[in-house]
Amino acid sequence: MNFLEIQFALRGKTLPADHGYALYAAVKKRLQETDDELLPKDLPSEVRLCSVSGLPDRVGMIYLNRRSRLRLRCPAEQMQLWYRFLQNQVFDIRGHLVRLVQPRITLPEASDTLAARLVTFKLNSIDHVDVPRYFLESCQKGLERLEVKGQVFIPSDANGDLSRRTLQVKDKKIVGYGVVVEGLSSDDSLKLQWHGLGGRQHFGCGWFYPVREGCDAA
Repeated sequence: MNFLEIQFALRGKTLPADHGYALYAAVKKRLQETDDELLPKDLPSEVRLCSVSGLPDRVGMIYLNRRSRLRLRCPAEQMQLWYRFLQNQVFDIRGHLVRLVQPRITLPEASDTLAARLVTFKLNSIDHVDVPRYFLESCQKGLERLEVKGQVFIPSDANGDLSRRTLQVKDKKIVGYGVVVEGLSSDDSLKLQWHGLGGRQHFGCGWFYPVREGCDAA
């Protein structure tokens, strides 16, 4: 688990609120266009992106601010490769242009409580009222596979409802939930931040961060 996080400030004004897949697609497109033979043509499984935070306008868009960051986690030995590739790149995210500037490198920080904005699993067709229970069971099984011990729950949103969220992937909407895991040891905290939970991690899903990061996180 020798990994680092690269954070890029953003020059731009807005992004779609649901931009995880579009961000991944823009990065992949630029990888396919590069002549650098050291770079792959797609993001490797061990490289993960986080969606960008911002101020929501409640109608499907966020406004970027000084705390908005594009964040990427990768094995420590790959840091320079991705640092050089992404620095000063301009991406078109569904018509919203952003430039990646002022990169900084951070070490992962252990915390006994981690949160993820959106975690998704491929669930079989089940009755809607049972989805949270099956979802939590999937989270617990995912922790067990990682040999991580912690208490997992779905938090509530500002309205007091379960934090149910969606991700747009092409013409399909993927449903998931926000997740909090408590009672983690330092080793398990770092392991969960590295491996994440669930699928679609190239699109920002399953990205865990210390809860004290608050609005600076995904």
